[in-house]
Amino acid sequence: MVQRHTINDRSNAAIELPYADGFRGIWYSNQATGNEFVYKYSGGLATYPQQHAPIAIYAPDVNQTFFVFGGTLPDNSTLLHMIACYDHSAKKVSRPRVLVNKQTTDAHDNPVLSLDKDGYVWVFSNTHGNAPRASYIFRSAKPYDITSFSRIDLPHDVFPEQRFNYGQPWYLPGHGFVFLHTRYGGNNHFRQLYTTTSSDGYSWTSPRALSAMPNGQYQISYVCKNRIVTALNYHPPEGEFNARTRLYYLESTDAAHSWQNAEGKTLALPLNNKNNEALVYDYEREGKLVYLKNITMTPDGEPVILYLLSTHYNPGPLSPARQLWTARWDGHHWIRKPVVTTDHNYDFAPLVIDACGQWRMMGPFLPGPQAYGTGGEIGLWTSDDQGANWTMVRQVTRNSLRNHTYMRHPVHAQDDFYMFWADGNAFAPSVSHLYFTDRNGDVVYRLPEEVDRDWVEPEPVRMDARGPMF
Repeated sequence: MVQRHTINDRSNAAIELPYADGFRGIWYSNQATGNEFVYKYSGGLATYPQQHAPIAIYAPDVNQTFFVFGGTLPDNSTLLHMIACYDHSAKKVSRPRVLVNKQTTDAHDNPVLSLDKDGYVWVFSNTHGNAPRASYIFRSAKPYDITSFSRIDLPHDVFPEQRFNYGQPWYLPGHGFVFLHTRYGGNNHFRQLYTTTSSDGYSWTSPRALSAMPNGQYQISYVCKNRIVTALNYHPPEGEFNARTRLYYLESTDAAHSWQNAEGKTLALPLNNKNNEALVYDYEREGKLVYLKNITMTPDGEPVILYLLSTHYNPGPLSPARQLWTARWDGHHWIRKPVVTTDHNYDFAPLVIDACGQWRMMGPFLPGPQAYGTGGEIGLWTSDDQGANWTMVRQVTRNSLRNHTYMRHPVHAQDDFYMFWADGNAFAPSVSHLYFTDRNGDVVYRLPEEVDRDWVEPEPVRMDARGPMF
């Protein structure tokens, strides 16, 4: 029998959230390199990392897209968890509100978002590693409303250290929340993957280890029609997360009670050995690093994993060049195909597969103003043959001042708010603006850095050969 842990007073009193004075993204850097590329990765990381999902969700009942991001003050002195929404009818964005000041500039603490069946907005506040900062869960006081939120106290039996990492809260109709997340070991490097579930967001099941391979692993996930799919990599003893390699796949059709591989074989959990039946491909034997990007499904329900292969964790020119790949399950085998090359391990974009079967990828894989830095200029690529061949349809941004980073695709995204991201100088602290664009990248909109009204029109950025024109 699954044990559930209930919070006695269920939640704290709802409070009205303070307004932010505009859309400013957090600038963050990780691991100095001591060379001209300055950091392993850095830049405007308000929508980082790929393990955080969802961060934007379209709600058809109100024709609005709700989104969260890592905001900051004008001096980039602290991370503010911010929430806002885009009204598709009015073509306006709400003034952002501040959920919590995380008192760090670590973008790993960025928030994630969920909507329940009644339209209540839930925000899960992450913490990085074993940092002495609490994690939180917030619930809106009213459906489809970001004015006021209550904080849900974490049950100590489920979250004894009062924190979670890399949260992925998926709401499954008829079941409730399935919360995939990471927990760190004592050395702050050993990462184990866990699940816990809740029908109402207040009462949570005992945490269950999904994967506990030595030294840890990262995870990306996706949900479609109550089917959860997830992809993992593996951290070897030497090098750990900087030597991430191998590629694994798991899925669940019963709200995380059991997990299978692509062939449908039920897996014994937790995965505690790198040689297990969830393995898609052993890149370790080829000396390749595996950077997970995203996972999705074809109209036929077959999983597709997008990932990047590299030969070194540090930035800078590499031979062979870093390359994005897809792994598609065809019902019998994993079919692996190259996509495009790029100049940084942390360049990120989601793979989107339309109902008609067209594969689309919009991301910063074109050279940017900070060459070999995180991000770049944005292009749009499509494939009409399940990733066998790709065509670059257009260059979406050009002559930018700062690299564009971490484009995110909202759940149930609409054509006019199709991708959401930030920019930032990849080599030095800078201002970071936030943007969104439509399905074809016809118009890029910048969210205003200063806002003094409840609703405001985003600023169109018209691109021509001379660069952005506001």
